[in-house]
Parts: sequence; structure tokens; C-alpha cells
Amino acid sequence: MGFLSFTLLILGLLQLVSAQQTTDPNEVAALRSIISYWNLGSKINLTMDPCNQTAPWATEDSNPRVACDCTSNPCHITHLKIYALDIKGEIPKKLFELKELMDLNLGQNVLKGSVPAEIGQLSKMQYLSLGINNLTGAVPSELGNLTQLLSLSFSSNNFIGPLPKELGNLTSLQQLYIDSSGVSGPIPEEFANLKALQILWASDNLLTGKLPEYFGTFTEFRDMRLQGTSLEGPIPSSFSALTKLEDLRIGDLRGEDSSLDFLDNQTSLSTLSLRNCHLSGQIPERLGKFTKLKYLDLSFNELTGRIPTSFRGFSSLQFLYLGDNNLSGELPEDILTPELIALDVSFNPLSGNLPPQSSTTKSINVIGTSINTNGLQDNKASGMLDCLQGQTKCKNKGSSTSFSIKSGGTAQTSASGIKFDDDSETLGSASLYTSTNDRWAVSSTGNFISNPNGNRYTAMTDSQITGTLDSELYKTSRVSPSSLRYYGLGLKNGKYSVELHFAEIEMDDSLSWRGLGRRLFDVYVQGVKVLEDFNIQKEAGGSEKALVRTFETNVTNTIMEIHFFWAGKGTCCIPYQSTYGPLVSAIHASQVSEAAGVSSNNKHVGRIVGIIVGVTAGVVILSSVLYLWWKKDPQGHMRVLRDSPKKPLK
Repeated sequence: MGFLSFTLLILGLLQLVSAQQTTDPNEVAALRSIISYWNLGSKINLTMDPCNQTAPWATEDSNPRVACDCTSNPCHITHLKIYALDIKGEIPKKLFELKELMDLNLGQNVLKGSVPAEIGQLSKMQYLSLGINNLTGAVPSELGNLTQLLSLSFSSNNFIGPLPKELGNLTSLQQLYIDSSGVSGPIPEEFANLKALQILWASDNLLTGKLPEYFGTFTEFRDMRLQGTSLEGPIPSSFSALTKLEDLRIGDLRGEDSSLDFLDNQTSLSTLSLRNCHLSGQIPERLGKFTKLKYLDLSFNELTGRIPTSFRGFSSLQFLYLGDNNLSGELPEDILTPELIALDVSFNPLSGNLPPQSSTTKSINVIGTSINTNGLQDNKASGMLDCLQGQTKCKNKGSSTSFSIKSGGTAQTSASGIKFDDDSETLGSASLYTSTNDRWAVSSTGNFISNPNGNRYTAMTDSQITGTLDSELYKTSRVSPSSLRYYGLGLKNGKYSVELHFAEIEMDDSLSWRGLGRRLFDVYVQGVKVLEDFNIQKEAGGSEKALVRTFETNVTNTIMEIHFFWAGKGTCCIPYQSTYGPLVSAIHASQVSEAAGVSSNNKHVGRIVGIIVGVTAGVVILSSVLYLWWKKDPQGHMRVLRDSPKKPLK
């Protein structure tokens, strides 16, 4: 009994000591100040000690969350999460009195101002998230003091200036998210020290200089994303050492050509996107042996030769994008496996027949090739392809002087009497659709890899659209994760006015973090870039506001092409994952004069005039007739030349 009584006494004393443990008073005072400044009193009511383990904010899934280390007395606050609660104002300096913080998550709010240099005092920090806010100024070099950091995020902000070289001190860092942060300039050489990195998201920044050779020493890399920057190729051969890669997305490189030679032993890859990277040479046969590969995008490059025979029976592959290259020959037999959801080989000098399995693949796009399309279920699509290739099946060739399209929606008549055709057909990941009247067609390629709502290629809203008498015209839109092309068919040659109608209906402009998204894309008319880094919301002065841009162009071969192209820019994930890419509400094109004096043999026949807020700009384009060949412009966009049969342009 004596031993039992002693044990109970000890347990009682321990409980008493535990009950008496309190948070460091300086930290309590700092936390009270922070809660008051960010107006969080209704969510963290400090009538009890902040480190009380029974407090409603103490559990791991609480938001806001305060968690502590109470192994000694007093307790110290080690975790603070205030996530997606739309807290406003700046980062208060009282925050840096919580010197034991190991995990700070302030992501998805509307914080503004600069990040104070005092953040470098939080030397025990392991996880720091400032992503999706409205922070400005330079990225503080003092972040380099946080040498225990494992994860750092300041993506989707409005920082300016270069990445601080001091970040190279973070030798334990495993995850770095800086996409859409606003940083510019070269990637510092000091980053070569970050050999523990497993994840790097750095897309949509003004990064310049060569793609770093030393990235090839980051052998722990699993996920690297570098799209929509100003970085230059080539892709270093040292990348062949990155054998743990599961997701590699590099895009929109400038400068020298790259090859696929570095792809050797990356057999863990599930997603590989090297879109618009100035890739040249052939696709290596060994790529067909990457048995975990589900998504492969090599579009908008200069690849030559045949599609590898190793792609036959490529059982893991679900999405294959090889469009806008110089690939030749025929499609390999058995390339259309039951697992393949989408195949895009458009705008390549390919020939032959579609494999017999074409009816089982959900989405196929072979526009701009010489592939026999009789195997396609959509006979109208086959006729449209023949029309574009200058064959005899083009209906009503050269008889129309206008076309109008309600992108992503049902037929509508505008207040001015224009009848916009129905364009509500469901498009897939590599699709072609021709209108019921054969006056226009639309092709879409790309896949929203991470969209929680699935791959939806239309957007819609029930809200009223302001700035127009035709609100209904803007309530639906077509969207694309890569490339969206509209074609006017059977047009009389001559000069045309092209009206493009836009309204941002996916990204809002509220004062919430949900209003911090940025959509950027390019627009080409007849092969000429008429809009670059176009931001509908910015140009219209807000979301759900109508915007019209008008251009003039020449038609010399009965076909007009309007191309909406994503160049890797803009935020990726606001208000949800995979919110990006071109968006258009409606198109109206009409002839303004006939083709008098226009020579179809002259390559410099197209003149496009963009009328934007009273500013007029003219540019000369290449145009021709009857057949498809391809050539890159300096920005890496594929120009489509239609002329009598000749050798491919170099």
C-alpha cells in the first residue's frame, strides 16, 4: 500500500505541475497583439492559456492553429497556422517575438507590404509558407538565416527584384515554391548548394539566363516545374542524372535548341512536359520504355523523324501531345492502346491511315496532317481536314463572308442582330469539332492535369456581365490548358474584321485571396501575335466585365485561323488547381472588302490591325494557299503556311 500511495502522490504532483505550465508571457503578449491586429479574436479567444492542449485551436487540423512545446516550463509556441482566412494588413513585427516557431503558415490570405528583415530571427523555422498573398518589395535576404528550413513557399505574390543569393545557405531545404512570385533575373549560382531539393516550382517568373547546369546535381529531385520564364536553353545533359524525377515540366525556353538526349534513366517519370522548348532532333526510342509515364507533351517544338516504334503498346500512357512539330512517316501500329485517352499529332507532315483502334481512343486530333481520317467517327471532321489540306471535299469553298461563334455556349443573337452559332459541343483533351453549317471549326489540345473539378474545357457563370448589352453572350466561355484554335472555313478572299469577345468568369476580383489569380495568354490571328501576355481581368478593369478586341486581317486561301495559346504564364492555382490558360467568350468575323489587288502568290499579304483603346498597330504576316507546312517564329509559335506542295520550310 505504501508503494501505491507513493505512486499516486507522484502522479498527482506531475498533474499539478502540468496544470501549472503556462506559455511564455512574452509570447502570450505577442500572440494577443497579432490576434488583435489581424482581427482574429472570434477565432482565438485567449481566455485560456494559448498552449492549453484542450483549446479548440490546439488540434492538428485546426485553422487557425496554435501548438506548443511544453517539454519545459514555460511552454513555447512552435506552430502557428492562419491559412486561407483572408487576414489583411502587413506582417506585424510582433510575430518575430515567437522565436521558437518551427512551422508558420500564412498562405492564401491578402497580406500586403514587404516581408520584414526580422524574419531572419526565427532560426528554428522548418516550414514557412507565405504563398498566395499580396506581398511586395524584395525577397528578404535574411531568409538565408533560416538554415533549418525544409520547406519554403512565397509563390503567387508581387515581389520584385532577384532571388537573394543567401537562399543558397538553406542546405536542408527539400521544397521550394516560388512560382508566380514576381522575382526576376538569373538564378543565383549559390543555389548549387541546395542539393537536398526534391521539389522546385518556379514557373511564371521573369527568370533569365541559362537553365542551370548544376540542377543536374540535385539527384533528389522528384518534381521540377519551370514554365513561362525567360530562361534559355539548352536543357543541360547533366539532367540525365535526375533519375528520381516523377514530374518534369519545362516550357517556353528561349535561345539555343535543346535535344531529348538527357532522357536516359528517368524511368520514374509519370508526367513529362517539354512544351515549346526549341527541341530538335528525334524522339528517342528508349522513351517508350518509361513504363510509369502517363502524360507526355512534346508539342510546339522542332522534332523530326518518325514517332518511335517503341510507342506501340505504350500501356501506361494516357495523354500524348506531339502537335506542332516536323514529325513524318506514319503512326506506329498499336499506338492507340485502351489506356490512351488523348492523342494529338496535329500540324505535322504525317501520312498514312489512322490505326484501327482509333474508335476506342476518346480524343484524337490529326488536323494539319495528311493522315487519312476515314477512321474518325465524326465524318464532318474528316471533311474539314480535307478542306484545310486543300483537297476537293471542302464544301461551299469561298462562298461565305462571315462567321460568328458563341464559344462554349448555345446559339445566341446579339443586341445588334448578329447570330452567334452554337459551340456547346463537349471537347476532350485532343479534339476537333466542325459546326453544323460547316462554316467554322474548333480544335483544342491539352490537359488540366490537377483540376479537382476534372477536365472541363468550358467555363460558365450565372452572374450578370457588365459593360455590355449582351450579358448572356459572356456567361459561357471556352478554356484551354494549352492551345485553342478556331477556323473560319470557305471564306471569300479579302479583308476581314475580327471581333474577339472576352470576360473573366473563372477568376474573381474580390478582396479575398481568391481574387489574386492572374490569367495570361497570347492570341494569334493568321499566324501573327496580336495579343501577348493578355490579361482579360486587367484590361477590362475587373472580372465579369465585357471586353472586345478588334483586328483586321486578310484571307487569301478561304481559311482564317485564330489561335489562343498558353505560354506558361499566369498563376496556376487560384481559386483552385489548374485555373489558367486561354479563355474566349465569342468570335465574330466579317468581310470588310473583297480581295481586289491581293496576290495569293505574295507571302506578305496579311495585315492585321489591332484596335485597342484607340491605339492601332499594323503587322505583316505570311499567308498562302492549299497545303500545310510549318515554320517557327522567333517566339516559338507555330505558323501555319498553306501553299502548293513544296519541301518543308527550314
